[in-house]
Amino acid sequence: MQKINTMSIKMFQAGTIVERYEYSSFEPNLINKPWELDIPQVSLLLSLADRKLGELNAFSQLIPDVNFFIKMHITKESTNSNKIEGTQTNIDESLDKIENIEPEKKDDWEEVNNYTHAINSAINNLNALPLSNRLIKQAHKILLQGVRGQHKMPGEFRKSQNWIGGNSIKNAKFVPPIHIGIEDYMYDLENFIHCESINLPHLIKVAILHYQFETIHPFLDGNGRVGRLLITLYLVNFGLLTQPTLYLSDFLEKNKYDYYENLSKVRATNDLASWLMFFLKGISETAESSIDTFKKIIELRAKLEIEIINLGKKQLMAKHFLQYLYGFPITDVNSVANHLNICFSTANRLINDFVKIGILIERTGNKRHRSFIFENYVKLFR
Repeated sequence: MQKINTMSIKMFQAGTIVERYEYSSFEPNLINKPWELDIPQVSLLLSLADRKLGELNAFSQLIPDVNFFIKMHITKESTNSNKIEGTQTNIDESLDKIENIEPEKKDDWEEVNNYTHAINSAINNLNALPLSNRLIKQAHKILLQGVRGQHKMPGEFRKSQNWIGGNSIKNAKFVPPIHIGIEDYMYDLENFIHCESINLPHLIKVAILHYQFETIHPFLDGNGRVGRLLITLYLVNFGLLTQPTLYLSDFLEKNKYDYYENLSKVRATNDLASWLMFFLKGISETAESSIDTFKKIIELRAKLEIEIINLGKKQLMAKHFLQYLYGFPITDVNSVANHLNICFSTANRLINDFVKIGILIERTGNKRHRSFIFENYVKLFR
């Protein structure tokens, strides 16, 4: 028999449609209450996702200088999360300097880089703050700083109605809850995150968290990006990952239709199970993909360290340069000279050596203001 006030996955009730003046809004049920995981298919996928996530976590702890590679994962996440929202910046452009970006793409580039800063800031802030509404607001403020959404209350929950799809609220695909209830919904969400008496595995809990956040849609802009960032923050905050190595946006971008369809199905038909199974599949596939990327990085690194031995007396500086490239795989002579604290001519010769042995490729075709890419490394993240 189901316990009183227990939320069942099978019998889940998402919320209520409330008639407003000229439109209807969806008012979700609160989620900070006891839950019952009562669908075997979900439990099976949960077991696989837990195992894959554990493998990724163990693997990431074995890699020296893992922070260099996490930086690339974050850049990839920023690119893909923004791509879901319609930006056209690719990972090569995300890694480049803004002065090298075509004028019509600079707005997109700035949005992607803001997301990178928001991720880094939020992860660093977890050392001092719990995963909370305060942390979420801080990340949102960085996300919208100086870009197209800068006038849409950066860092503050909305004070007006928003909607998704359609050119007006009357023909919107989805209308989130009315703004006067946002503080209460987000307070419930924050309590749900930290309530230890809720008997749910973490991966189920974070899947519900993401669904509920996207349903509340607490900001005027940037909800999708912040909601996807919450997934990684949760995994790090509760120790499922010791390093922020898993980001779902690549999987969600590739399965964009199913992503939105499964979120919508929960609200329309109370089918929470389908969303959970989709989410857990994403965790498993993304963890496996991340492990594969780490393995390829290790192989590439071993191969290149052998190749730079052939540079003889230059190999010590070449090792420092190679380490630098893992963090800055698109570069130029001035940047190398500044970061390695060497003169321009030395940096130029070092880059030419790396071009000759195939580590770097010149990407502009110019004789001056040349730019170089660590192609075999970058393509692992495309």
